[in-house]
Amino acid sequence: MSRTPSNMIALNTVALDFKLMDTVSDKELSLQSLKGNKATVIFFICNHCPFVIHVNDELVKIANDFQHKGISFVAISSNDVENYPQDAPHLMKKVAAECKYPFPYLYDETQEVASAYDAACTPDIYVFDKDLKLVYRGQIDDSRPENGIPVTGKDLRQALQNLLEGKDILKEQKPSIGCNIKWK
Repeated sequence: MSRTPSNMIALNTVALDFKLMDTVSDKELSLQSLKGNKATVIFFICNHCPFVIHVNDELVKIANDFQHKGISFVAISSNDVENYPQDAPHLMKKVAAECKYPFPYLYDETQEVASAYDAACTPDIYVFDKDLKLVYRGQIDDSRPENGIPVTGKDLRQALQNLLEGKDILKEQKPSIGCNIKWK
């Protein structure tokens, strides 16, 4: 397993708009149509990465816990499907159904969105406020496959709760660690 960290782009970076195909609904969706009233969480994931598989259930729980509070969640896969066919759109749709994703699972075929966001790994997590300014980027929690630490979503949950309560977002933001995005 490779261990690639997030690039940790500058806080207050404005989210770039995009239009990508949602593998769940088979509709093209834009960031503007998906953004939440209070916040928008964008995470880069894929089907085969053991780091993503390790946190999938918690991502679903976090989305289910916070969506009704005005926070939207958007998953994007940007991997090269020629060399990693297990990440192909029809299989993304299957994984979304199996995992009961309560959010769209978008396919970034050109990899332009991952590049624009300076995404480096899966999972790579970005939290934007209601004005689409970056307030958190980094890990879900300290758990990794095989490190024995339970998956709790502690860091991401705390960032979202602080945002909702108008508190400072986490001062210490640790990079996510995962498989590198599979570039073409």
